[in-house]
Amino acid sequence: MKRHLLTSAALAAAGLALAACGTTEPAAGSAEQSAERITVTGANGTEVTLDGPAEKVVATEWNVVESLVSLGVDPVGVADVKGYRTWDSAVPLRNSPKDIGTRGEPSMDTIASLSPDLVVATSDLTASALKQLRGIAPVLEVEGADAADQIGRMKENVDLIAEATGRTEQAEKVNEQFDAKLAEGKKALADAGLDGSSIAFADGYVTSGQVTIRPYTGGSLIGTVNEELGLKNAWTMEGDADYGLASTDVEGLTGLPDDVRFAYIGSDEQDSATPFAGALAGNSVWKSLPFVENGDVHRLPDGIWMFGGPGSMEAYVDAVVDALTAK
Repeated sequence: MKRHLLTSAALAAAGLALAACGTTEPAAGSAEQSAERITVTGANGTEVTLDGPAEKVVATEWNVVESLVSLGVDPVGVADVKGYRTWDSAVPLRNSPKDIGTRGEPSMDTIASLSPDLVVATSDLTASALKQLRGIAPVLEVEGADAADQIGRMKENVDLIAEATGRTEQAEKVNEQFDAKLAEGKKALADAGLDGSSIAFADGYVTSGQVTIRPYTGGSLIGTVNEELGLKNAWTMEGDADYGLASTDVEGLTGLPDDVRFAYIGSDEQDSATPFAGALAGNSVWKSLPFVENGDVHRLPDGIWMFGGPGSMEAYVDAVVDALTAK
């Protein structure tokens, strides 16, 4: 499921030091080419140099699509447009970009046909795919996630994309707005006497009749946001080093504390990704869980991308605060 939903939307703390370096230098050429050249250093120390702010941008992963839209840039090409509109309606597309194929295997021919100024991709793509993309256009490679500092990675990716598109002022506003939303949500939970409450966020999927549940540990983006809100993550297992995700089954839920609040996001358009209201509804283990019996299962609104940017996380803060404080 990690790449089923992610790319079915990776990274060491050392990557952070590589990500936020950007410089400008005067461009050579005629007066018509007087714009400053931009050099941005992305993931793994990769550099991209542009003659000026990129305007025709292609994005291969939904979190970078979201960052572009939040910065006021309408991408000309997006991987799996239908999927983005399903899973990330919190930051909706304003235009009708060309669908460039799947996030894991974008169509190089389609991307080339768009003649982009820039392709924004994540390091989740294979090295061979990134190499092919660089044969088409300049590529800004960003790290998709980092369990060591998810919020820092999210913000730095916004800053990198802003450098390449000439939107640094907008990036500052986007990140400041996210910080303000976190503070607002934390205060609302504290005022409701919920500071320190235990929460377990998960998603799940059904394959051949078998339900797999994916805990979002403290290393996940949502897990990190929950902790910044003053909530306690009830998952005790370790997640992966990139996205902070783990894996369990319905029996694995029996180890959660009795007073936990359980939250999830699903999709009405993809029943297999919403087992808590579907495949598990008649499961005896699920029905016997204290938080199920107590009505502490909260389905948050569809369309909040769990691996997105500040916009999705702002929507998540509003959703989880509303769910937990509802009378």
